[in-house]
Amino acid sequence: MTDTFHQRLASPLASLLAVFALVLAFAAPAQAQLNLRIGGGSFQPMPIAVADFSGDPSLGLLVSSVVTNNLRRSGYFVPLEKGKFPENPGFDAVPGFDKWRTAGAQALITGRVGRDPSGKLKVEFRLWDVTSGQQLTGQQYGADVANARRTGHLISDVVYTKITGLGGWFDSRIAFVDESGSKENRRKRLMVMDQDGANVRALTNGESAVVAPRYSPSTQDIAFMTQATGQQPRVQVINLETGARQAIGRMDSMSTSPRFAPDGHHLVMSVQQGGNADIVKMDLGSKAQTPITNGNAIDTSPTYSPDGGKIVFESDRGGSQQIYVMGADGSNPTRISFGEGSASQPAWSPKGDLIAFTRQRKGGFAICVMKPDGSGERVLTEGFHNEGPTFAPNGQYVLFFRDPGGQGGGKLYMVDITGKVEQPVPTPSYASDPTWSPLLAGK
Repeated sequence: MTDTFHQRLASPLASLLAVFALVLAFAAPAQAQLNLRIGGGSFQPMPIAVADFSGDPSLGLLVSSVVTNNLRRSGYFVPLEKGKFPENPGFDAVPGFDKWRTAGAQALITGRVGRDPSGKLKVEFRLWDVTSGQQLTGQQYGADVANARRTGHLISDVVYTKITGLGGWFDSRIAFVDESGSKENRRKRLMVMDQDGANVRALTNGESAVVAPRYSPSTQDIAFMTQATGQQPRVQVINLETGARQAIGRMDSMSTSPRFAPDGHHLVMSVQQGGNADIVKMDLGSKAQTPITNGNAIDTSPTYSPDGGKIVFESDRGGSQQIYVMGADGSNPTRISFGEGSASQPAWSPKGDLIAFTRQRKGGFAICVMKPDGSGERVLTEGFHNEGPTFAPNGQYVLFFRDPGGQGGGKLYMVDITGKVEQPVPTPSYASDPTWSPLLAGK
């Protein structure tokens, strides 16, 4: 293995000692693979059984519980209740498939958690197709004990991908604005957590309000807007591995809506001077700024396409706030949102096939998606107040925040791109402005 690979494994965010895959075979992988088709009027979640992992009782239960919870939250699986298990399958034995079929399971996950002589974890699992009676895949992970939960996320990604054909998303994190206190005196801190709500930690202390954080797609950096009392809003960048922070932009102008380029080496943001706001590109190394738009409108919320060739943004240049796409150099800006009400806060899918956005119209706010040319607009969810869409790493789910009104505050939710699955995302308190990280593996 290369030195670069060893360095990645040593980083705080990727401290698994080793992650390697092998087929743990009793039988060859099935030819007719278990498959779940997402979407369509007849879609039903797949019944799946996740057995308690054998070996270390507490860690085995922890890992299998993480897998169970992840698959349930995806909305594409229904984990079988343990009381309906027909047997307690051993890891080294072939399951009794007739029993599991009778119990209603279509797939079965078995596993084992042990320790090597140094005390490190060895986590193994197998995914079985109950219908065909064949093993679909099996993998083994080496990890520090502190990373036991993360092995559950890695296993979940393998299972999810094998059955759905979609990319993984469980081994990821969410940054968001934690809100506490009354609405008149709200404290807003930047926080980060695992995508399932575990391992929450604060990145700022709340002395300055935080708004609109965005993950880098290629580095462990988060850009966000912050404003201290009596000062102009400024963009800052924080590195999650070192904790180092740097202010971006000029002191005499207001900078907002920071978004990273796909390579992570520069970002685009909206810079306001006077009554206008233009989109500016900044090189994070040299701090050199290059204007991308220059007009009499308010241009904001720029976001790169995954290949870096285009930028989607919102602008009131046509009279109301709408969504436009232009070349990364500012060329050929084209309006792509039409219909009732305004459109704002665009977010490009990591797959490049969709743009999520907030549509405001009579009756409330909707989270919508459309193709990059503006066609195929669909409402995923709507209500009194829904805002701030951000895509999961696989482009299959959109995370947003919802404020039902009153004296409370917002909460995080995720909805899949079919609009059929909607789930709350747990946070310690009220929350807003979520941003989803890329997959952590290899970062």
